[in-house]
Amino acid sequence: MTSVHTSARTPTRGKPSDAPARPIAWAMLSRALSVPLILGLVCFLPALIAAQPGSGVRDTAYWLQLVLTCYAGARLATMILSTRRRLLQGVFWMFVYIAMGVAPFAQVVIGQTPTPMVGPRQDLVTAIAMVLVGCAAYDLGALLASRRPLRRRAPSARGSGGGKPAVAHPLRLRLLVLLAFAASAFYVLKLGGPSVFFSSRQEINETVAASGVVTEGSNVGSAFIKGFGQVPALLALLFYTRRLATSHRARRTPSTVLVWVALVALNLVVNNPISNARYWFLTVLMAFVFTAFPSSAAFYRTVLATGVVGALVVFPYADRFRYEEGGQRPVQSASVFEPLVTKDYDQMVMFANTISWVDTRGHTYGRQLTGSALFFVPRAVWSGKPEDTGVRVGQWMGLRMTNLSAPLWTEFWVDLGPAGMVGGMALIGYAAARTDRRYALAVTRAGPGSGSVLAIAAPLIAGYTFILLRGPLLQAVGKLAIAALCLVLITTFRERRAARRR
Repeated sequence: MTSVHTSARTPTRGKPSDAPARPIAWAMLSRALSVPLILGLVCFLPALIAAQPGSGVRDTAYWLQLVLTCYAGARLATMILSTRRRLLQGVFWMFVYIAMGVAPFAQVVIGQTPTPMVGPRQDLVTAIAMVLVGCAAYDLGALLASRRPLRRRAPSARGSGGGKPAVAHPLRLRLLVLLAFAASAFYVLKLGGPSVFFSSRQEINETVAASGVVTEGSNVGSAFIKGFGQVPALLALLFYTRRLATSHRARRTPSTVLVWVALVALNLVVNNPISNARYWFLTVLMAFVFTAFPSSAAFYRTVLATGVVGALVVFPYADRFRYEEGGQRPVQSASVFEPLVTKDYDQMVMFANTISWVDTRGHTYGRQLTGSALFFVPRAVWSGKPEDTGVRVGQWMGLRMTNLSAPLWTEFWVDLGPAGMVGGMALIGYAAARTDRRYALAVTRAGPGSGSVLAIAAPLIAGYTFILLRGPLLQAVGKLAIAALCLVLITTFRERRAARRR
């Protein structure tokens, strides 16, 4: 009987003997790549930055920043080489490595920062140390999440309500498509037609300001118009992209393909890189790529690996469409590391300035986070509504340009202090690790199929992680809340036979 059962387990169709070949091949390839990847991220790039000429002082801030850069590089290499796709965690460590590691390290070495530091040098030391502690807390939260087993979602009998995955209701998804076209059409017409979206981001902002939706001291109206004009269109595109990527029947259905083509055209207008912020277009791009190739480990690793190069070389120059032709900032760079010192990466120095601001004004004890959670309340109704954390610190610094970053560590620090920052980062690490594990199950063949809400939400959140981590939160939560509202409205937990056949 034993021999019979053994032979029965041997499949006769296809090429079962080749099944282990791909994991074995990847294991050999990962070993070959692991040494140069780890050496490049942890040793070579930091050493290359350290060798740059500059007036930086090699004090405690220098060595702490070097430790943080190497730590983040090692964790990013772990994410890239992992056999499991850790979507949210991978994007987190890519941001930390570039924005909180490599760029600030270059600033310390060269002795120049994008934003002036108004406090003592010790505040920069404290900021670097707190980011390092926050990263360790994030890792601890992720470790605790990995120790807790996921509850199995067993197939439930008809009529039972527990344990079913969230899927998009087919009729509500069609309504989302209609909402996307209607809201985006209103957004386009409100701004004067499609041609405005291919001019510059500056012209978009001026048109929005002249449209009458922006009141004195409040941007709630413009945020809603832009959010509903962009987010439903993106979500509808992601759902139809996943349907085409996972269903042979959908690819043979002309109506599905035509709707997808129309949604692509719509997103090329409202979500193009010319008239939108770089971080938002990065969200659109990453969400689309991870949705179109949900089970491709090669794409996941390629995105993380090439993201470092793109952040160093491409991203600082991707704002050429932000201004009119005569107002573009000239591109002058003698070194590949100069953009890290003179342009966008002000996160670490802004954390140091925020520490100085808190030392003079005190913690806000939940006020800033409450303002972010209640972003939709106009200032005409809530006269004491707090401003962006970056704006408040910039005003305290006496700067005219207050469009400054306020990284997530800063938001926790302002309201809750060191203990709150550690707890907040640990909670985020826990949630990210749990979501990554759920997402890995959702994109497998055994998952809930082409209508899986998590298979769309996780890539969207992964792309939006750059905006959330960069901050300020008050600016970031608007589009995220609109996306959550759309997902809630189209989600169902009921099993549908028609949906299974798709």
